[in-house]
Amino acid sequence: MSPRRQLRFNAFNMTAPSHNWAGLWSHPRDASINYNSLDYWVDYARIAERGLFDGIFLADVFGVYDVFGDSADTAVRHGVQLPNADPTLLVSAMALVTQHLGFGITTNLSLEHPYQFARRFSTLDHLTRGRIGWNIVTGYLDSGARGMGFAAGRAHDDRYDVAEDFLTATYKLWEGSWEQDAVLRDRTTGTFSDPAKVHAIRHDGPHYRVDGIHLSEPSPQRTPLLYQAGASKRGRAFAAKHAEAIFLNGQTKPILAKAVREIRTATKDFGRDPYDIRLFAGLTVIVAPTRAEAKDLHAEYSRYVDQRGQLALLSGWTGIDFSTYSPDQALQYVESNAIQSMVENLTLRSEQPVKIGDLASLSHIGTRAPFVVGSPQDVADELADWAEQTDIDGFNLVRLVAPESLEAFVDLVVPELQSRGLYKSEYSSGTLREKLFSGRSALLHETHPGAQFRR
Repeated sequence: MSPRRQLRFNAFNMTAPSHNWAGLWSHPRDASINYNSLDYWVDYARIAERGLFDGIFLADVFGVYDVFGDSADTAVRHGVQLPNADPTLLVSAMALVTQHLGFGITTNLSLEHPYQFARRFSTLDHLTRGRIGWNIVTGYLDSGARGMGFAAGRAHDDRYDVAEDFLTATYKLWEGSWEQDAVLRDRTTGTFSDPAKVHAIRHDGPHYRVDGIHLSEPSPQRTPLLYQAGASKRGRAFAAKHAEAIFLNGQTKPILAKAVREIRTATKDFGRDPYDIRLFAGLTVIVAPTRAEAKDLHAEYSRYVDQRGQLALLSGWTGIDFSTYSPDQALQYVESNAIQSMVENLTLRSEQPVKIGDLASLSHIGTRAPFVVGSPQDVADELADWAEQTDIDGFNLVRLVAPESLEAFVDLVVPELQSRGLYKSEYSSGTLREKLFSGRSALLHETHPGAQFRR
């Protein structure tokens, strides 16, 4: 593996007591019960930067998981991504105690307006000195839409039409409203900015209208680094056009490799290089100094996974009410308005039928992504093989017991990867975009559709 393809990692977390694994908050060594305290997040950021992680990726969901049993009771009782805090408000504190770590924030554009949204992310880009990224999501929970006063969420593919309009408006604001040298800060003349170089944006799209000057001066990256996780047919096309980093899942190497090939091929249709996008796979790692100790730790963690809570989470993700299934029943493909790619991976693309009970287990089936248990050498072997077999660029390390699991990865796996030349030994300089794409500008690449709006 060449230095260009050294593995990259994000610490994958959420501002809630549970993230991908319901119930682990009840583990006696887990600190995520304090998800709403700054100390928790500051400590987490310091650990991730010590491990030279590219970033902390903060998942978010707007709404509650009420598909399971047609009620939110299970999610409420078991802390299934509820309660959940606004992730944007944590970033400034984490940025203050780190120098290089990036921050990817998930925000549902369907319930935002481009004008206010653009200012918020420009502000974060300023405060982090160019270390901010936006994970573009369109929302999949009807409960969130109802909370905002709508009867229900939009249809799956319609959400991407809305996203296209939203992005066009925000590109105009970020890239075209202020010229790069518009801000003078000239105390002698009393001129802060040159009005001739500040422009009102007028956008009249099918879903959004904007008529005004962007409220923020140009930030280090202007447009934040753009993440996306769509893997359905419509989602892949959207990601290939707009994303700079994409998160993929797949419980087997063939499933993940196929998704990677489809994304890299699709980028060509938009005049982009197939490697203009960094691809990250979800990853669950349980590591200990020896393989036997890791297996014992796996058994220990498994005892705290709440199966009903896990099925409530999966019901929300897939749009399928798993309360009506028995544990030994195989999942069948159902077209839903939720995360289509997840249902497809578990049914149409799976090598064998997936049982409902297995979906709620701490296993490679339950993770729907790479799942590794072993010694540092075992983990390094597996990660190298996944990268080699699938052409993935890196991994999103899923939260298990926090911060214990992250610390174990940093202290045990990172040195092993470095000794093999598979991981960096120091950070490069620059913004998040410059770090992910060595030799690139802090701004969107000229082949990116957003760059056309730059003055």
